[in-house]
Amino acid sequence: MRDVAIVAFAQTTHRRRTDELSEVDLLMPVLHEVLGATGLKANQIGFTCSGSADYLAGRAFSFTMALDGVGAHPPISESHVEMDGAWALYEAWVKIQTGEADTALVYSYGKSSPGRVRDVLTRQLDPYYLAPLWPDSVALAALQAQALIDAGATDEPALAEVAARNRTAAADNPHAQLTGDVPAGDYLVQPLRTGDCPPIGDGAAAVILAAGDTARALCERPAWIRGIDHRIEAHGLGVRDLTDSPSARLAAERAGAFERPVDTAELHAPFTSQEVVLRKALGLGDDVRVNPSGGALAANPVMAAGLIRLGEAAARIHRGESDRALAHATSGPCLQQNLVAVLEGESAHG
Repeated sequence: MRDVAIVAFAQTTHRRRTDELSEVDLLMPVLHEVLGATGLKANQIGFTCSGSADYLAGRAFSFTMALDGVGAHPPISESHVEMDGAWALYEAWVKIQTGEADTALVYSYGKSSPGRVRDVLTRQLDPYYLAPLWPDSVALAALQAQALIDAGATDEPALAEVAARNRTAAADNPHAQLTGDVPAGDYLVQPLRTGDCPPIGDGAAAVILAAGDTARALCERPAWIRGIDHRIEAHGLGVRDLTDSPSARLAAERAGAFERPVDTAELHAPFTSQEVVLRKALGLGDDVRVNPSGGALAANPVMAAGLIRLGEAAARIHRGESDRALAHATSGPCLQQNLVAVLEGESAHG
């Protein structure tokens, strides 16, 4: 296995609406920033991979427009996943492992403001039994929250504390959309209140991966990917225990998260109840700092929020604020698909 690290990370300042910006306008400053952090030019990148969803844009192959932000010349080795950018990072990591590239640019973006994202996400559901019923993403998350409450794993005040902690942490994040004292608000779907749910907004993110000595030359303290894995639950919600996440636990085990303690965890938990599930599945105690960036409760650009968790964890290692971090991304209803990566600083290498 080749040593591969995240050597640079950039993201937008996430906003409720960006009507004046196209996807390319949203992406270009982020791409320039992440390349500028390493000094690399576009023609020095061995592989480019993006993550997005045509359903958000409402048109087929919308990701091809975003390539204008990367540049049409010189020709590049490029791929795209119809998923959160965290899965694009996984593909790029595999590409580097094959030896076909030494560096990779990974980016993702999402504009949720033009449509009703709660309804758009129903298209992820089983097309025969669930999708025709149009249960939206908040309603399904509420089922999970109620299952946790019924099992005695949490209650509404505890969920409110999760929201308050995340958004208080986000006060130190200049890119966050929501920070500070966000009111619990009214019920959206009981038992979830407005404060238990992620903000709707637009944003983009990008990272650069590099292998071995190339990573050390590009970054003073690379965030080495010690392990990365992703797993999926059964598609049918009725055959799953919504109070647990076996796929997140298995992904963490295969990524080596349980071999040694981590000091930081960036969890992609758009709903407060999902953080409860993930803390249990990943064995995170009170000694682990969870979501120092504020997490998805502070900014949740769909299709970029998972990549941002990897980038935020890596950035803390770059700054020397973490030695060993866990980063998590999810996709689908009720934590259906989960990716876990373990990142370490150079001092922990070897």
